[in-house]
Amino acid sequence: MKIAVLGAESTGKSTLCHALAKALHSAGNPAVVVDEYLRKWCLSAQRTPRPEEQAAIAQEQSRRIHALSAATIVADTTALMTAVYSDVLFADTTLYPLALRDLQQFQHVLVTATDLPWVADSYLRDSPISQQAIHQRLQEVLRDHGVAYSMVYGRDAQRLQAALAIVQPSSTNSAEELQTYRRWMARCEKCSDAACEHRVFQDISNA
Repeated sequence: MKIAVLGAESTGKSTLCHALAKALHSAGNPAVVVDEYLRKWCLSAQRTPRPEEQAAIAQEQSRRIHALSAATIVADTTALMTAVYSDVLFADTTLYPLALRDLQQFQHVLVTATDLPWVADSYLRDSPISQQAIHQRLQEVLRDHGVAYSMVYGRDAQRLQAALAIVQPSSTNSAEELQTYRRWMARCEKCSDAACEHRVFQDISNA
């Protein structure tokens, strides 16, 4: 099983990936995390990539995922995130075809919501405005290309529970829980509306 965890900056992707892999391992399903290559690249170069460097980063992320033969792989982003950033930051859409084909190998696509506080991280993160732009564009691309995905939200245990309910549902998950997360699989003209999304989170919290 391959699980892709996608999302904008400061939405808890890495934390979720490692927590999810640990939980799956505890349940008897050993999982391997493929960390985000972009972060390693930026730390090595001490800067963010230029437009002409994006393709190689996307390809290396895919290569690292394909190189593993583990029964369960949790990918901290895929080439699609590089494609989305290239689109939003540099108006370059050439990385989408390969990235979308690559995404077809995953059984589950999780998108981390923007309900966590944005946290600065030197030059590795831009701003809450940039976060929302990436978040919206990612959902538009998934929706427009008919890619089924599930939104995960909440903090710590709640977010992990949401991911587990999607990738490894059990008899302990209520029908209401499963329906809550499955609803994000449907294509809706409002799924890319950040304001609408925040209202949904608020409604759930107040329920």
